[in-house]
Amino acid sequence: MAAKILAVDDEPKILEAVSDFLTSKGFEVFAAQSGQEALEIFDKRRISLVLLDLMLEGMTGEEVCSRLRKKSRVPIIVISAKSDESDLVKSFSLGADDYIVKPFSLKELHARIAAVLRRSAKDLVSLESKSSWKDGDLVVDFDRAEVSKGGEPVSLTQSELKILAALIRRPAKVFSREELISIALGDDFDGSERNVDTHVKNLRKKIEDDPRNPSYVLTVHGLGYKFGCAES
Repeated sequence: MAAKILAVDDEPKILEAVSDFLTSKGFEVFAAQSGQEALEIFDKRRISLVLLDLMLEGMTGEEVCSRLRKKSRVPIIVISAKSDESDLVKSFSLGADDYIVKPFSLKELHARIAAVLRRSAKDLVSLESKSSWKDGDLVVDFDRAEVSKGGEPVSLTQSELKILAALIRRPAKVFSREELISIALGDDFDGSERNVDTHVKNLRKKIEDDPRNPSYVLTVHGLGYKFGCAES
């Protein structure tokens, strides 16, 4: 499948040039001229990489980057006319994976995208083989099938643990309810897809600081669920 690129820039000519060029290289490109539009597209599509201009009207590129990083590990390449070192450092601190200064060549952009996507793919493969995962006070030990939060054990059902492990180990993937049914309940399960929603609701109550505004188990409307926090 072609990688899906979300290009965010409030300059229509740049957006058109980037979109046309990347489409010619085999990518599927979604264009957004504002931060809010970018976030709406991101929540509806399985985006592989984001090209993000910093100087957007309304919601800034920095805010978009921060919001994306809170719920996804999707690779982000910042594209900006700002060339100060402080702007570059700030972008990386917000979670950007690369930084390109305008004006730039489309060939360079293509090379940067290819490199970032390769690194991202390697990161996902290495995560599959890890025996444990930790973020803040939440710890998951895959080998021992144990979860703790704030140093205290969290009691998960087998189905909840299987769902959590699947999401963590494939953080860039959006899992449909059917896929999670197969993972958590088995291929021969003949109940309702909504059973998955119940498992997710219970899982959030146990691991999220605010279950109504989750940081880990995220809903992708119309598609399913994905994991939203960076691994460490």
